[in-house]
Amino acid sequence: MPAAATTSRSVLRQAISGQRRQVTLASVLAAGHQGGEALVPVIIGVVIDQAVAGGSVGTLVFWLAVLGVVFAGLSYSYRFAARAAEGASLRAAHEIRIAISRRVLHPGGGAENGKLAGELVNIGTSDAQRVGVVNAALPFGVAALAGVLVSAIALLSMSLPLGLLVLLGTPPLLYLAHLIGKPLERRSEAEQERSAHASGVATDLVAGLRVLKGIGAEPTAVARYRETSQNSLKATLRAARAKAWHDGAVLALTGGFIAVVALVGGHLASSGSISVGDLVAAVGLAQFLLTPFLIFSWVNSELAQGRASASRVADLLTTPTAVGAADGELPAPADGNVRLSGVSHGSLRGVDLDIPAGQLVGVVATDPAAATDLLDCLGRAADPAEGQVHVDGVDLSTVDPDRVREVVLVAAHDADLFEGTLAENVHAGGPSRDEALAASAADEVAEALPDGIETAVTERGRSLSGGQRQRVALARALAAEAPVLVVHDPTTAVDTVTEAKIATGLARLRQGRTTILVTTSPALLAVTDRVVVLDDGRVTAEGGHAELALDRADYRAAVLS
Repeated sequence: MPAAATTSRSVLRQAISGQRRQVTLASVLAAGHQGGEALVPVIIGVVIDQAVAGGSVGTLVFWLAVLGVVFAGLSYSYRFAARAAEGASLRAAHEIRIAISRRVLHPGGGAENGKLAGELVNIGTSDAQRVGVVNAALPFGVAALAGVLVSAIALLSMSLPLGLLVLLGTPPLLYLAHLIGKPLERRSEAEQERSAHASGVATDLVAGLRVLKGIGAEPTAVARYRETSQNSLKATLRAARAKAWHDGAVLALTGGFIAVVALVGGHLASSGSISVGDLVAAVGLAQFLLTPFLIFSWVNSELAQGRASASRVADLLTTPTAVGAADGELPAPADGNVRLSGVSHGSLRGVDLDIPAGQLVGVVATDPAAATDLLDCLGRAADPAEGQVHVDGVDLSTVDPDRVREVVLVAAHDADLFEGTLAENVHAGGPSRDEALAASAADEVAEALPDGIETAVTERGRSLSGGQRQRVALARALAAEAPVLVVHDPTTAVDTVTEAKIATGLARLRQGRTTILVTTSPALLAVTDRVVVLDDGRVTAEGGHAELALDRADYRAAVLS
């Protein structure tokens, strides 16, 4: 059996076992409901044979009272069964969403590889809901089975051929329904994949809408989304056709089966093998059997879609982490000495770099990919393919990612803000926040806003300009007061006067603590203790900013052009 199939089954099993009590309660109540439904035509047959045919008013009143009690039980059992099943469905979906969120937010990373943000959201919403619905479907599947069994027992008590027909005919009917559901399962999985991809593309385009408009790329973006959307629509239509074929085929099978039961019952009544009341009960049971078989069809459809979604959930939950857990420890408090020894990762080639504690170092990377790879290694978003990254003499690959990030804070160039106030985005109390705001020139941003630092910021900080977002993001990084701070191009969207102010403020605030500025900004590089040049993934030069600008043409081309 393929590993993915086994894992998807384990997801379904965990969803069911996590709500076992609710599912069991719903199954018992729903089974009582369907069993009671099956008893209704039987009781009517008894009324005909014992009360109507015998002309006894007392017997008629008694059985009508029994019928009323049965209907009251049906009403309450269905109501509470549906409530318990729906609760189990919602709770299971919630638990799956929590598990998906934990995996996506796991410090080891890796879940985002090969997936757009919208795809992850789709798995955490639509797929989680479909898996949760299995908990709502199973109790009614059990109930339908109970209804068939009660019907079969009642028919057996009237006639052995009728009872055997239902008992022996139901299993092959259910197996055929399972086979009919296979194409639906495959097409449902394809539908969810295409839908998730379309959601991911849409999210990506909306996030970059301002940039797309700025470069006049709207037609290309629309064409890309149109193609993705059309593919999603085709997959949805294929899944809808498969579901329609599935439902129609199952309905035809069950209808034919019920017709056979009714014909056999009519033949037995005409031959005198059963009474008129039994015939009425048999015809009523034959009509009633349509309900459990329709439930079987619905349950089979939900299970097919649940299995498809469970496979996608399982693929996400079992995605290997980018970096593994470890039990090493960094000193507390950390000094902040950083050393790279023969680090090769992505575009980096045997990088050796020693940064003493408290030093402010600039890194100029001629290749943007090398800058990104360096940030990944320093923050342990990835472990080097070769070599080691040490902080205070401890190999970061031996330390849990959470602990690494308590000591080494990497502020990426494309850092996003969150919905909330400006103060909540900076998220640090006391003097450190105010100093961070001043050092990053974000205090000027607050002064320009209507409610100052308490001004609400929309999602991703879209209510702010690019330069304002950069300054607030830098303030957030500075306010954390990390022993080692790695900042990537924090001033690309600000004017030169503000950039010079930020450079001075940053150097002042981070004095005595290790700071690595990965940038090509002359203003920032001018305040560093030394600059390291990465060319073709290797360290090719070190020295002061003024010295390198004077002596090296490649350095001048990188930072002054």
